[in-house]
Amino acid sequence: MAYRNLEIANRGAVRTITVNRPDKLNALNRETLNELTLAFSQAAQDDAVRAIVLAGAGDKAFVAGADISEMNGCTPVQGQSFSRTGQRLMSSIERLGKPVIARIQGFALGGGMELAMACHLRIASEKAKFGQPEINLGLIPGFGGTQRLLRLAGRGATLELCLTGGTINAQRAYELGIVTRVVAPEALDETVNALADQLAAAAPLAAASILDAVLQGGETSLDQGLEFETQGFALMFATEDMKEGTGAFLEKRKAVFVGK
Repeated sequence: MAYRNLEIANRGAVRTITVNRPDKLNALNRETLNELTLAFSQAAQDDAVRAIVLAGAGDKAFVAGADISEMNGCTPVQGQSFSRTGQRLMSSIERLGKPVIARIQGFALGGGMELAMACHLRIASEKAKFGQPEINLGLIPGFGGTQRLLRLAGRGATLELCLTGGTINAQRAYELGIVTRVVAPEALDETVNALADQLAAAAPLAAASILDAVLQGGETSLDQGLEFETQGFALMFATEDMKEGTGAFLEKRKAVFVGK
């Protein structure tokens, strides 16, 4: 289908979803949130898609936040609805069952940082900037920022970023565990594409089980999480992916030993 605010492109088993509002620094209005929800639902249901890259159009911003012009004048009931729309999108990305990479080339602020944190891996250019500036607007993060940032970076960093509304650079975000890798701007696409290709080539059921074990099992007690892991591990023995992967690994190891 045609989207007003997104561009969709396929490269093999990798689907790239690009927020395409560069004149608004890719800000998230309600229409864009709804389109993203639909686009990720379609990617989840398409067996040909094995990994997803989420990007923002232009050079300046991944996503610079929620659309302030749309929020201005909202009633509390409308604000609650907007927050829940955003949170449903973020949760659907996190629980997609396929790996999602955020390609962050510029500003990831407010709702943009929340969107990036909902992705499973985050690759940032050295030029990227991160922040939760909602307090400067008399607001608090509404798309999951207080909760996902807490789980990624800890209480101290979350309180500092949310209470001050300041921005941090990509290296600081990496040190806090917010981003996975930081690369030179000219290496961003190559790095993201190579990682996406690697994830797309991995056993899909095992990848989905890993995502479940880490993201859902990780929210339980250690004993419950370990049981979650055991059940996922056991289920893999019923898959063709495991049989093919084990056979290929043994052949590769045999070739290495023979080579020695």
